[in-house]
Amino acid sequence: MAIYAKKRPEESNDRLQQRFKQQVQKSGIIQKLRKRNIHVRTPSKRLVRIRALKREGFRAQNKKKKFYSNM
Repeated sequence: MAIYAKKRPEESNDRLQQRFKQQVQKSGIIQKLRKRNIHVRTPSKRLVRIRALKREGFRAQNKKKKFYSNM
């Protein structure tokens, strides 16, 4: 789907540019292109497991802090 903006009667060039820019931002084309440009490597199983264990530790600490306000 192409994005275009035709100039309306008595519309300034600045306003036309602004309207076109809003249409591009709402469509999300730029974000899609930027994501496509960067290759993200999938983490190994070992790394995923280590991160999950860290998360569990942090959650346990936060849970303790919730009940013991002096810590």
